[in-house]
Amino acid sequence: MRILIDNAMIYDKGGFRRGSALFGEGATAFFYGEVPALSGVRRVSGENRIVIPAFTDVHTHLREPGFSYKETIKTGSRAALESGYGAIYAMPNLNPVPDSVEHLRQETEIIRRDAAIPVYAYGALTVGEKGEQLADILGMTEAAAFSDDGRGVQNREMMRQAMLQVKATGKILAAHCEDNALLRGGYIHDGAYARLHGHKGICSESEWGPIARDAELARQTGCPYHVCHISTKESVEIIRKAKARGVDITCETGPHYLVLNDMQLEEDGRFKMNPPIRGEEDRQALIEGLLDGTIDMIATDHAPHSAEEKSRGLAKSAMGVVGLETAFPILYTELVLKNIISLEKLIALMSVNPARRFGADTKDSWAVMDIGAAYAVDPEKFVSMGRATPFTGRTVYGKCKMTVIHGKILFLDE
Repeated sequence: MRILIDNAMIYDKGGFRRGSALFGEGATAFFYGEVPALSGVRRVSGENRIVIPAFTDVHTHLREPGFSYKETIKTGSRAALESGYGAIYAMPNLNPVPDSVEHLRQETEIIRRDAAIPVYAYGALTVGEKGEQLADILGMTEAAAFSDDGRGVQNREMMRQAMLQVKATGKILAAHCEDNALLRGGYIHDGAYARLHGHKGICSESEWGPIARDAELARQTGCPYHVCHISTKESVEIIRKAKARGVDITCETGPHYLVLNDMQLEEDGRFKMNPPIRGEEDRQALIEGLLDGTIDMIATDHAPHSAEEKSRGLAKSAMGVVGLETAFPILYTELVLKNIISLEKLIALMSVNPARRFGADTKDSWAVMDIGAAYAVDPEKFVSMGRATPFTGRTVYGKCKMTVIHGKILFLDE
């Protein structure tokens, strides 16, 4: 099957040009003038369609092996495919934790069997993600990157040793930065909403303190270092200064941190994630970080849980929300259509930058998005097994109509 998207806006070399895109049979062609005579081709109007590089998400939780009642590699990767993603990276907080060649192989075998798109597996930094003993970093050659996501490495020397080993692999260390000593039982941001409603807060320093520590360690070791899901204004400034000093550091933030502040929380588990949604000053600082290049990419931290685990309110629900199926529409609607960032910038943050930094193979991988039609976010229509999102019911623009992976049409919304 070959499909021609006729007279669409095509992302090409950092900008958009009007043209037509021919997909199928393992190759893609773009026409910026007259389209030649083609046989056996289905023509589709490109009105309100954009053709963009498929997204890369460097921070997802596919929950398998160990927690397949929350999500599976099959369902999570399919949700990504139908949302325009060409590659995703699966975090290692699994059972067993991929901290050895044998444990990692259990995950990669499922990926090879079930993944709908390229899925890259993280290896753990420490055994069991317990922060007490280094994992077999040098032996896990199949790992695409390394992280103890979900847990911060508390010991400075342990992190330094991990950086030295990760540097030797030539891959990236992606850090969940969280100082356990500063959590004090908190579960939402230590801000106005927590004070007004009697909730226990998580202070910002629990995030930015470890980032400051690790930025200095990355400078000393030369390890390629990436900060997961930053949420505070101090984190942005620390990373900005580290980049100015020449540290090999990148970072990500998530859609919910860019669109929401803590005064928009509701007494519902779908507003609970780690790190938490912060204050308005933090949100504005994150947007400034996008604009000046301090923040390199946007990742979803797609973290599905069962309905029961998310039904216990802010205090007792599991931390984490899903994001693959809402990321582009939310960001396009709330940031691009409101002239906060350009569409070109959003594509760089979701597609170009993460693939380049992490080395994802997204050659000839494309997404065709309909940016014209409005619809309401309905979690019951998600492909993901997770349903908890703070964006339920929100009207958005931007729906994936086709995903092409390595020249092959793998998803088509008829």
